[in-house]
Amino acid sequence: MTKEASGNRFEQVDEPADDAMTLSLKREGEKMSGVVTCPAAITGGRLPKDFASDEMPLKDAFRSAIRLANEMRVPLVVLDPDGLWQAEWGTLVREPDETDA
Repeated sequence: MTKEASGNRFEQVDEPADDAMTLSLKREGEKMSGVVTCPAAITGGRLPKDFASDEMPLKDAFRSAIRLANEMRVPLVVLDPDGLWQAEWGTLVREPDETDA
């Protein structure tokens, strides 16, 4: 477990967010990969258009998402329908649904 990721908490979502960078993890057969997406609107002009990375191995996608979110100063959420999140990356949490209140 890395010291830098061990205390990090990440919000798990069910679909890409309009107000945050999204790390999407997926499994297709034996292949596991990740994609990083970011709406240009949340970057304060740092991105001229919406960004979507190529598919990459899970750990590379996680590292890229962290680096880009820090560089762009935007929140990061995780879309993980297949349960591929690695515990050493930090804690994956779900925010309470406001409609349930």
